[in-house]
Amino acid sequence: MNAATNNDLSSSEPLLPLHRQSGFLSFLLSRLAAVFAMQIQAVVVAWQVYDITRDPMALAYVGLAQFLPMVVLLLPAGDFVDRFSRKRILQLSWVVQGLCSALLLTLSLNGSQSVGGFYAVLALFGAARAFTGPALQSLLPNIVPRSQLASAIALNSSIMKIAVIGGPLLGGILYGLGGGSLAYSVCLGCFIAALILLLPVPIRFAEAAKTLESTAVKRFTAGIRYIRHQPIILGAISLDLFAVLLGGVVALLPIYAQEVLHVGPEGLGALRSAIAVGALLMGLYLGIRGIKRRAGLVMFIAVVIFGVANLVFALSTIFWLSLVAMLVAGAADMISVYVRMTLIQLATPDEMRGRVNAVNMLFIGSSNELGEFRAGSMAAWFGAVPAAVIGGVGTLAVVGAWMKLFPTLRRVDRFDDAR
Repeated sequence: MNAATNNDLSSSEPLLPLHRQSGFLSFLLSRLAAVFAMQIQAVVVAWQVYDITRDPMALAYVGLAQFLPMVVLLLPAGDFVDRFSRKRILQLSWVVQGLCSALLLTLSLNGSQSVGGFYAVLALFGAARAFTGPALQSLLPNIVPRSQLASAIALNSSIMKIAVIGGPLLGGILYGLGGGSLAYSVCLGCFIAALILLLPVPIRFAEAAKTLESTAVKRFTAGIRYIRHQPIILGAISLDLFAVLLGGVVALLPIYAQEVLHVGPEGLGALRSAIAVGALLMGLYLGIRGIKRRAGLVMFIAVVIFGVANLVFALSTIFWLSLVAMLVAGAADMISVYVRMTLIQLATPDEMRGRVNAVNMLFIGSSNELGEFRAGSMAAWFGAVPAAVIGGVGTLAVVGAWMKLFPTLRRVDRFDDAR
């Protein structure tokens, strides 16, 4: 990092409320605008590609076109985030993503009927996102004091849920009103707004730059080596990874809505929204109240609740009960994410945050993709209900195993114990 300031405020300097910390609100609004753009774009691209091809596999390629470049570039991106200005990297990544919106706008205006152009733009978009994630996660601890980082993470996560809930809805409305041209124009405007809002954000708590490993390979893999020797971080990341890999039921929601609950597309939308609403409400609560004691044990309990909620959903044939189960699962998942992200940020030296966050994104992102594949393939082999039940039971088994494998994580009391 090229900024060199104290890691926290002087003890004699009064601590301002989080919403009055210089740049924090602007950072939140900047990220909110960018995430809205991503969510709108995701809905509209998928609709256009399917409208052109009428081939479900084309939708799989939409995800793959973004996922592969992101996976390949995440580790180098983490190295860049630790070597150069995180704020500038974030700005450049949003410039590229805004350019992608402009290119998609051009394809729409030209009435392109070839999906090859869409896939090429999405590949560039995925490459830019590889830099966005580590930069965003590593920048937040440079904006707020360490003592307020846990609350900042919770509020940041819950605010993003607003975009996750509202973005797809807004994307559908915009597409209905003016097609892809209007939707992509709004996306471009959102990325421009994100850039403008990020400009006044000061970097106040970055540490002095450290000497990095000499070779690129050593630098790229430093995050993996660091996590491997930190049982708290390794346990938190791997617990979340396997919980999502085994317990997630999002991929099965269309089957449940149609064949088990018989509620149609409106019910499917409600089930997906329930997860996000549960996460949003819990994130707001954590941002205000936080977790003061027994943080490690709370994470394990949250994953147990996540597994039980998914089991209830798996066996339910009552729509309102399924909605409640998804609401609880979303809230429990938010607790797990909150504890994991706070432990990672507080236990990782500033000069390593980019690479450690890149590894975290690599594993969690992969678990989301593989989790959907696990659920879908098991549903094809055994049926949707057995697939969901097996996943929920597997999540509970992982919690039991991880409590024995990572006693240090279980014993974490206050977040500062992760130092």
